[in-house]
Amino acid sequence: MDHFHYLDRVLQAEEVPVPEIAAAVGTPFYLYSTATLRRHFTAFDQAFAGLDHLTCFAVKSCSNIAVLRLFAQLGGGADIVSGGELYRALTAGVDPARIVYSGVGKTKPEIRYALESGILMFNLESEQELVAVQECAAELKLTARVSFRVNPDVDPQTHAYISTGLAKNKFGIAIAEAGRVYRAARDLANIEIVGVSCHIGSQLTQVSPFIDTVAKLKDFLARLAGDGIEIKYLDIGGGLGIRYHQEEPPLPAEYGAAIREALGDLACTLILEPGRVIVGNAGILVTKVLFTKSGQKKFIVVDAGMNDLARPSLYDAHHGIIPVVKGEAGTEVADVVGPICETGDFLARGQEVPVAVPGELLAVQSAGAYGFTMSSNYNSRPRVAEVLVNGREFHLIRRRETYEDLIRGEAIPDFLK
Repeated sequence: MDHFHYLDRVLQAEEVPVPEIAAAVGTPFYLYSTATLRRHFTAFDQAFAGLDHLTCFAVKSCSNIAVLRLFAQLGGGADIVSGGELYRALTAGVDPARIVYSGVGKTKPEIRYALESGILMFNLESEQELVAVQECAAELKLTARVSFRVNPDVDPQTHAYISTGLAKNKFGIAIAEAGRVYRAARDLANIEIVGVSCHIGSQLTQVSPFIDTVAKLKDFLARLAGDGIEIKYLDIGGGLGIRYHQEEPPLPAEYGAAIREALGDLACTLILEPGRVIVGNAGILVTKVLFTKSGQKKFIVVDAGMNDLARPSLYDAHHGIIPVVKGEAGTEVADVVGPICETGDFLARGQEVPVAVPGELLAVQSAGAYGFTMSSNYNSRPRVAEVLVNGREFHLIRRRETYEDLIRGEAIPDFLK
């Protein structure tokens, strides 16, 4: 459920008409609903009520500090994959003891920053990374709490680019090799083994890959216990999908019940890393029609492009497109394209979309996850504004970039002056 609906044919975000926001901030812009964010986070977290667990929001999916602050106030932690995401999480008020640091390519400055910040644990992905963390911890005279991300070779049945749990993917340590790595870590002076981590992919629409993964992890934990290695935290990652088009993913309650049954009496604190399932349908991208073109096919040219929302071009992903103000013209099959100088610049191809004329507003649905966070300045386009609605109020939580922002940090050397 989300809190975007029509009232007298005008799209509302909670209790605010979307055209009112567009008039105030211009287009394009990302628009999020506080009520939806709160509802989705709570529904996910409560699916694990009664289990010792920690819900760490995947910052990469939607990293605005206002959104992170909301989840922190609801008791959430953060799953981060960079020093920049750590900075965002701390700035937003996330308790560092509720932050887990994932990712295959942590640098030593990032590792030191996380150690000094007192994060809960690192999810390590290679032996060489373990060595780097040990060296940084020794330099700082600190102990690094670690888990290792194991790769269970489970097919998540999702897009190849967001599949992370197969043996051919770059993520994690093969589960057959992980025991040896844990034994090596046990002997390092500045390392404390606290967990096991596993994340098999994103936008999963079935429970069975998660269940298969938990079964393999339970067997692995038993082998670790046989080596005298006790685990406090089991991090099963995120990945639960949402409905973009015709998908029918399980609800959080169904997912939670299945995980609960699969875990049995396992005595670990469960760490969950939801992202898309919480924010995906809590946000839209609002864009304005610039022109229309007809020939062999119909094109609707809008002021948002692939630099603003990369998912259609990158994954051939489907996003529903609806009118901000419903007219009488109905729908048509068309391509909705942006101003970027690439044929791959589209928000929809051959899709049933509203018949639109220049000046009208369209809303791209399910844009809350991997929308703004994947945006860029390609074609020297300033990144768009972000707006958060709360009941009858809306708040600018990121101003639109200016042309001056585009060249901030650049310089012309003296020999060119």
